[in-house]
Amino acid sequence: LSDSNIISEDTHDDEPPPDSARGWLVVLGSFLVLMVAVSSVNSFGVYLQEYKLNVFPATPVSTLSWIGCLQVASLNLFGIAAGVLVERIDPRAVIVLGSVVSGGALMAASACKTPLGLLLTQGLLFGIGASFLSTPALSLPSQWMVRHRALATGIAVSGGSIGATWLSFASRAMIENVGWQWSLRITGLATLVAGCAFSPLMARRLAVQPRDRIVDFSAMSNLRFLLLFGASLFNTGGYFLPYYFQPPYAVVALGKDRAWGANISSILNAGSIAGRLVIGFTADFFGPLNSLLVSVAVSAVAVLAMWLPCNSIGLLIASALLYGFVSGSVVSLVPVVTASLFGIKRLPSILGLLYVSYAIGAVISSPVGGKLLDDYGHGTNFTWLIVYAGLFFVLSAVLLLALRTSLSFKIFHKV
Repeated sequence: LSDSNIISEDTHDDEPPPDSARGWLVVLGSFLVLMVAVSSVNSFGVYLQEYKLNVFPATPVSTLSWIGCLQVASLNLFGIAAGVLVERIDPRAVIVLGSVVSGGALMAASACKTPLGLLLTQGLLFGIGASFLSTPALSLPSQWMVRHRALATGIAVSGGSIGATWLSFASRAMIENVGWQWSLRITGLATLVAGCAFSPLMARRLAVQPRDRIVDFSAMSNLRFLLLFGASLFNTGGYFLPYYFQPPYAVVALGKDRAWGANISSILNAGSIAGRLVIGFTADFFGPLNSLLVSVAVSAVAVLAMWLPCNSIGLLIASALLYGFVSGSVVSLVPVVTASLFGIKRLPSILGLLYVSYAIGAVISSPVGGKLLDDYGHGTNFTWLIVYAGLFFVLSAVLLLALRTSLSFKIFHKV
């Protein structure tokens, strides 16, 4: 579908025009909200390292990985409810709700004494709150922007990477100076205050007519949606494994100082910032689906050809930079591809349905990877974990290629 088709289908005289200055304010708001919502998820590797080495050393890493897994799974699974709310009430109210829940979850996590408590607070509850932040922040830029939709979404999503870059260093510094509990309390309070402060920027452009069904599952009968659903599932299965396990890889497998855990986490997120902006810009010219396919294929290369044989910190840095660069667009381009396939009025609810694939992918991601590390790598050999991550991207690329072929057999056709 071309952008002109979307405009004629979704724009009416009584609605604000797209590509306006007001739209760029919404992009700014989405950038700031996603900095709040996603930075704690993308920087969780710093906490995973602290929990394993100092707080719960007797607990298997596969168990501790469930904290990050539940963050991602609940963030995406509750995206269905968040998408419905964004269509039915003011998205600014949804963002305030998400700020209170996610910020409160981190502060509650600071009082936990067991991994189970952290699973329920820093994992499950934080993810629920973050879903009410990320769903409107991911869907609203596509409503407001048409000509530069991929770039606008890339700018918005880069907020999560920028936030995670500085939060990785900040969390490491807070953990070392005031302890992990106070680090969680400070981060939780900042999340609550910042999310509420940024919410006034997040206005909707298009009114959505109420539906009889709260959740519309009709997209599940569309083959192209199913291909995108499967590709997104595999993307998520592989996506967080480098973010969670490359930081401890530097310390455990390469024998580097613990500060290298935060360094690698920040390198991953710094690469992601650049990738989301650069690939978001180029996707407006080459097509979002084409760009997404290339990004997933290069992610497989960064994992299987660079991280797998890695025996030096230099190669690990190169792998982290390349993976961060291309993996960022894996997140930012999916809403753009979805908008181009299904239009923008129902984008929040369609994205919410698509996020179920993210939740499934999260469940089969880091817990299984951690189990492979514990049982087959004895906590120090990451080989099978890395192979597991790389296979996800290979499978995702196959499904995206099938989706791309179903739209056009012309290789260089913009899609």
